Amino acid sequence: MKKHIEVSLESHVATVVIDRPPHNHVNAALIGALADIFEELDRDDRCRAIVLATGGRVFCGGADLSGDKPLTTNTGEAETPILYRNAVRLFATRKPIVAAIQGAAVGAGLGLALVADFRVASPEARFSANFVNLGFHAGFGISHTLPRVIGVQKASLMLLTGRRVKAQEALGYGLVDEVVPAERLRDAARALAGEIALAAPLGVEATRATLRGDLAAAVERQTQHERAEQDRLMATADFHEGIKAVAERRPGNFIRQ
Repeated sequence: MKKHIEVSLESHVATVVIDRPPHNHVNAALIGALADIFEELDRDDRCRAIVLATGGRVFCGGADLSGDKPLTTNTGEAETPILYRNAVRLFATRKPIVAAIQGAAVGAGLGLALVADFRVASPEARFSANFVNLGFHAGFGISHTLPRVIGVQKASLMLLTGRRVKAQEALGYGLVDEVVPAERLRDAARALAGEIALAAPLGVEATRATLRGDLAAAVERQTQHERAEQDRLMATADFHEGIKAVAERRPGNFIRQ
């Protein structure tokens, strides 16, 4: 999966670009490859901050839930626990991360955006935790990380309605730190990362570790709970209806079964 990820390093800022068209959907292998790269950058003293970006018009459309057996590996095994273990590795990264977000950050795509310390978005960006529309439970640690960033009330609004939040509204939520024109998106993200990289790296890493506390461990605990709820709900008729309804762009006909 590293073939879908490009890395460059300039002026102590690493730019990591996921390019898996058309929607940059994530799976366990892709998140594992991304975690490998982040860990490599952790060991590289030339890198003091990371910009996380994606190619195309969509930041990340989430996990691929198409087919009869969603969230399974090529061998038919459930890949969700592998994906979540790799997600925890992302949260354990020591270097500060700035995400450059264009288009949709949906489901696991929102979870990926929340790995970052800061989010710079284009006006076209939109954020959605649409799990309930799928008859599903939030994953990727979102039920912990989203309220941590925007507060319980706003997070509840997003998680219980599945509504889309556009960039300017997300700025008001505190979910986004800057909104800039699309043509300036990566430059603005690199500028913020560059500002971080100008500071003393040991001081930055120590301060960041204090601010984040036991975030990686908390995400690990939360994903265990999320996975149990997802496994339970994936066995319901409502989940299968939700997948079908979202694919057909219509409201679900849920029956509480």
